[in-house]
Amino acid sequence: MGNKHSSPVVPHQTHEQRISINPNHDHSAPTSRISLRYHKSQASLLKSISSHDTLLCEKPSAPPHNYHPSVPHPPPTLTTYTPLTPSISRQDAEARAYSAFLKLFPEYQSTWILDTLRRTDYARLDRTGETYVDYMGGAQHPESLVRVHSAFLTETVMGNTHSVSNSSKLSSRYADEARDAVLSFFRAPPGYTVVFTANATAALKLVGEAYPFKSNNAYILGADSHNSVHGIREYALRRGAGVHYIPSTSTGGFVLSTAKDILSQHKPQNTSSLFALTGASNITNAKNPLSIIRFASSLGYHTLLDAAALAPSSIISLSETPVDAMAVSFYKMFGYPTGVGALIVKESFLEILERPWFAGGTVDVVQVPGPIFTRTSVLHEQFEDGTINFMTLPAITDGLRFLSAYLPFLPLRLSCLTHYLVTSLSCLRHDSSGTPVLKILSKLPSRRLKSVGEQGDSGSTISLIFFSPSGEMFPNSFIEHVAVSRNISLRTGCMCNPGGAASLLGIEDQMEQLYPSVTLKDFERVVGRELGVVRISLGLASNFQDVWKIVMFASSFGDSRTRQALWDTWTNVPIGQAV
Repeated sequence: MGNKHSSPVVPHQTHEQRISINPNHDHSAPTSRISLRYHKSQASLLKSISSHDTLLCEKPSAPPHNYHPSVPHPPPTLTTYTPLTPSISRQDAEARAYSAFLKLFPEYQSTWILDTLRRTDYARLDRTGETYVDYMGGAQHPESLVRVHSAFLTETVMGNTHSVSNSSKLSSRYADEARDAVLSFFRAPPGYTVVFTANATAALKLVGEAYPFKSNNAYILGADSHNSVHGIREYALRRGAGVHYIPSTSTGGFVLSTAKDILSQHKPQNTSSLFALTGASNITNAKNPLSIIRFASSLGYHTLLDAAALAPSSIISLSETPVDAMAVSFYKMFGYPTGVGALIVKESFLEILERPWFAGGTVDVVQVPGPIFTRTSVLHEQFEDGTINFMTLPAITDGLRFLSAYLPFLPLRLSCLTHYLVTSLSCLRHDSSGTPVLKILSKLPSRRLKSVGEQGDSGSTISLIFFSPSGEMFPNSFIEHVAVSRNISLRTGCMCNPGGAASLLGIEDQMEQLYPSVTLKDFERVVGRELGVVRISLGLASNFQDVWKIVMFASSFGDSRTRQALWDTWTNVPIGQAV
């Protein structure tokens, strides 16, 4: 009739026993020194690092101040990373640019641990020659995480969590372990729980469909938000609630004082209202101040944080920012597995939600025929429809442990790379006219980070458009065609963020003129060009070589002969043929 079952204690297993690792086995595939499991073959790691043919090579470490050649010293041990500098034998433009980069950004050297990570867990990027700059669309998976999870699945028997068999109890245990790992990673105080979903969109939908919107309350959100946040307005409107937008600035985000004024104007009166905040925009690069969550709460709002674009490169503490509910997608954070997200939520907030239906896994008793049903007593299970993705949840636990080791270094690294990329791109000019090759539309970082542990006020996303020598905008499809031909993974379009895109492109007036059943082609005819931007977004595995290739890619549009050859190739591609 339902899914209620007893939960006998499963005997404790160590993390190594969990995947039956043989400590005497010499793994042939190298992994990073900060690993998820015991790894015996440190020698193979050194061999992999030294033999990898890249621009960067080993730099001898300076001897300690008390070093004396005549005094015996123990042999050096393998450290977590080895500093990397341009090879003396490489004096091409890329090597010279990297040397100049290090002089301009000496703090980048503090993040060299991520270079070792790139050469071990992300070596396939260099093997395949793919320049991946779409981390906002999805992170690249670390190879060690996939190997660990594959070994785990090979040695483990797991079953549907809605049972009492040994395999089912094991699955339930790993699900609980994953919940604990999520709460720990986001520094959640007591009173929070985790509802596993398919992705951040599903987590936001859970809130939208169950929030008690009424005719006397409201839904407040920023214009610069993902469609999954905008979509909640449909639930609000159908129940008669008001929907009010906080306008975007020309570079995304919002003005804090304006946001506070709008929240104050629609302050809940003897009821509750919902305020949804986009932590970081996926197109404008703006980070909104999380402090506004406390302000909204003080006015009586329930608060919802879309952290899908924020969590991959920022440290979020729910102890410091006690939002009622927060949505994330794990593939955006560490690439694997896809198809798993979470709503990290206060239990007190879950209790006020009104689910419009029930399903397997969410109830104890259902009267058939009849109207009576009783929801399960476990609060998070009331919101996990059907069977959760129990086979992949152990990878969530390992992925969070993996990311926690490297996340402190990431904001500084991305700050260096983003500043260099913005400066280099802004200098590009057409050889025939001297006019700019492109224009960066997204928010630029207001300050440069200097040390590990600092957090930036913007992300590492650059949205831009390309111009012809006469100043006309090149079609984004042309730019994307050239990127594909050069093995560059970027993205074009509006990124499912119409408000942010409209603010960057200056088409808010045209947006107001839209009518029911309007299509994208209709909108583009009104605007007179393809809609959207070219988006470049950096992440955990990004390095200088990536941004250098992007600069070289962009500069090719400023060279008359090269650009004409690229255009001729693009215009000759038959309609319907993949480019």
